[in-house]
Amino acid sequence: MTSHGSARRSTTPTACRSTSPAAEPVHQDSARRILLAAPRGFCAGVERAVATVERVLERHGPPVYVRKEIVHNRRVVEELRSRGAVFVEDTDQVPEGAVVILSAHGVAPTVHADAARRRLRVIDATCPLVTKVHREAQRFARDDYDILLIGHAGHEEVIGTLGQAPDRIHLVDGPHDAASVQVRDETKVAWLSQTTLSVDETRATVQALQARFPALAGPAGEDICYATQNRQTAVRRIAARSDLVLVLGSANSSNSQRLAEVARNAGARAAHLVDSAAHIDDSWLDGTTTIGLTSGASAPESLVTETLHWLAQRGWHRIETVTVTTETQHFALPHSLTKPA
Repeated sequence: MTSHGSARRSTTPTACRSTSPAAEPVHQDSARRILLAAPRGFCAGVERAVATVERVLERHGPPVYVRKEIVHNRRVVEELRSRGAVFVEDTDQVPEGAVVILSAHGVAPTVHADAARRRLRVIDATCPLVTKVHREAQRFARDDYDILLIGHAGHEEVIGTLGQAPDRIHLVDGPHDAASVQVRDETKVAWLSQTTLSVDETRATVQALQARFPALAGPAGEDICYATQNRQTAVRRIAARSDLVLVLGSANSSNSQRLAEVARNAGARAAHLVDSAAHIDDSWLDGTTTIGLTSGASAPESLVTETLHWLAQRGWHRIETVTVTTETQHFALPHSLTKPA
């Protein structure tokens, strides 16, 4: 398996870097270009979660049990599985007393309680930004607020957040839900959100909730994570200049799904979410001159490199990187892994 540590540090290969149009040979493909979004790919929370599994495999050897997919990306999960990670749906599938890693999406307190009853050694890889939302939910619940959680039903992060205060949290799945949600006291209502939503849709939902509940309180800071916002800003920048936008990421990745939606709304003629270059339909390239390329926060850079090579074989050699910001965020591994083995 290619080390994910290497994937996190990788950059566009020298052979694929942007060149000046004047320096390129004049040929029929010279007008074709790729707009490569930056930032893209792994965020700090995903890096931490993947590195957590890798470190536990190094320390304990396989098998290492992981509750749910550590992050929502097929390539990442397959590669970790090949090294001895065993992905299970719940802790009751883990042998009593074994090590179990909790995914980056976070869990309800009942999951920790179940693991404790089975004497499992828990290593929590929940993204710190998701943990922040959990703490906000607990704080609002202690203050006896009704909490309106903006998010998509069934997503693992939403399930984990709902579990922080199940008697106080109501799911609001978009602006259309604002009119029907019921609360006990309209003067004690707060909103929180799933971290991987579309910034625009979340803003519209908050506005709809504020119109109904003028006293609506909110989180201390943005719930939508910095990486989600940065990747949406970058894809919005390239979409308006692209005939086709390709988003590398898996279908169960919320932030990847949102990138494709943002691209369509920002003016791309077409935008497709694909797991890898192998899933690109050649017919999408018909009549296309400019291709926008990005990847979700759980997608490794190796997928981008492979896609650039796939496109180069079909005449797209010119690459322009469109950078909206530089990310420096880093999250330390879970405390139990920072101590000597």
